[in-house]
Amino acid sequence: MSGRAPQTSPALRERLTALDQALFKTAASHRWPGAEHVLPRLSHAANHGALWFGVAAGLTATRTPRAKRAAVRGLASLAVASVTVNTIGKRSVRRSRPILDTVPLVRQLKRQPVTTSFPSGHAASAAAFATGVALESQGWGAALAPLAASVALSRVYTGVHYPSDVLVGAALGVGAALTVRGLVPTRRQLPSPGKPLVDAPALPGGEGLVTVVNTTAGTPERVRAMKDALPLAEIIECEGPELLEALEKAASRARALGVSGGDGSINAAAGVAIRHGLPLAVLPGGTLNHFAYDLGVEDPRDMYRAVESGEAVAVDVGRFRTDCAEDEGTGTTVSGYFLNTFSLGAYPELVRERERWSHRVGGRLADVVAAVHVLRRDHPLVARFEGRRQPLWLLFAGNCMYSRVGLTAGRRVDLADGLLDVRAVHGGRWPGVRLLGAALAGPLSRSPFHAAVRLRRLRVDGIEPGTPLAYDGEISSAGAGVELDKLHEALRVYRPLIV
Repeated sequence: MSGRAPQTSPALRERLTALDQALFKTAASHRWPGAEHVLPRLSHAANHGALWFGVAAGLTATRTPRAKRAAVRGLASLAVASVTVNTIGKRSVRRSRPILDTVPLVRQLKRQPVTTSFPSGHAASAAAFATGVALESQGWGAALAPLAASVALSRVYTGVHYPSDVLVGAALGVGAALTVRGLVPTRRQLPSPGKPLVDAPALPGGEGLVTVVNTTAGTPERVRAMKDALPLAEIIECEGPELLEALEKAASRARALGVSGGDGSINAAAGVAIRHGLPLAVLPGGTLNHFAYDLGVEDPRDMYRAVESGEAVAVDVGRFRTDCAEDEGTGTTVSGYFLNTFSLGAYPELVRERERWSHRVGGRLADVVAAVHVLRRDHPLVARFEGRRQPLWLLFAGNCMYSRVGLTAGRRVDLADGLLDVRAVHGGRWPGVRLLGAALAGPLSRSPFHAAVRLRRLRVDGIEPGTPLAYDGEISSAGAGVELDKLHEALRVYRPLIV
């Protein structure tokens, strides 16, 4: 028996080529009402992916997390498709472009392509971008499908490709999008966070919900949208310094407490909700919204739906206490909760430096300046950790385990696992390299540069009093020791069962 792979017979190849040419002539000679002024322009607009970059910019301008992710995934898929077509496809099959005798002059492009015909790069890019967007957002994908199909069709209509060039190009584009999904999974592929399910009052129209909006983090449009969606809810607008007082007043008369703001605002609301035994409705509205996004509440409509139907989950809350620490000279002991992370070392110093420089050089440049200042220092934090006194560049504790799938950034897929995700970056030379290595490493990994363990309780002693600490982006000062533990399933949060 021969081990050679079967090959297409010359007769079959001739029949396929004849069919391809016949389809091309039919498409070229057929009159398509209205297409003569649209498809050539559309084909030109898609040169070098310009059309899709414009669409991606439009998706990003919507300012919704799902649309932004769809735009990024679409462009990444387009990039993979372009590389595949131009490095493998075009060089593997040296097919000449179609003869334009049967194509009306009005349809022909002003500048004819000079590359080989097989496969169609425009079709590959269109299919890759549309498929990538659809994998992240089915609604936006459906909206873009006719546009992508029109771009692919325009390549035959204008006479620069045979139908088979377009079909193979489109197949390569879909394959590129699926390849990107294999490397960076979509949110729908990841396990759904926020278990177990718990009882929470269903509030039709938002009746009984009192929501405090941090106006320094929110937008008027978001407030108006909430009033339209939940007309019976009470909405209180306040600035950052007034937030805690407003939350306490809201909790005294609410069946459920709502908050709109960033991670710091949500942290404050969680503490109030726990003290009053109320479920919490989270409306992300800040620069960083890690808790809301890990919970699965990205779109405000997700929260509105959950509040009206009474769908909620129980989540863990991290708790810290520090010995004999004074907060800004008030003489009060520092303690509190964290929904996302707690840290000592480089990150709190980075935040403090950023706040110091932001009013001088602006936010983005302040990040760079702060990083330079922190990484140039040669005195890491010294503390007793894991039974011995040692220098540390960073001590990080996450509320529940952070995981990574493929090339995705770390996120939590279980917000009620009862664990602290503890990572320590050892002191020594090259702090930047050590911090980057720890950030890229997976959970529970160890190296000469860092350690990672999962615990239910953590005690750190021997800290220099006044050392900055950070919790959910807020900064305070530590005393000689810090103790961390978990309040397992202590907070009820509204979340739709199906996102």
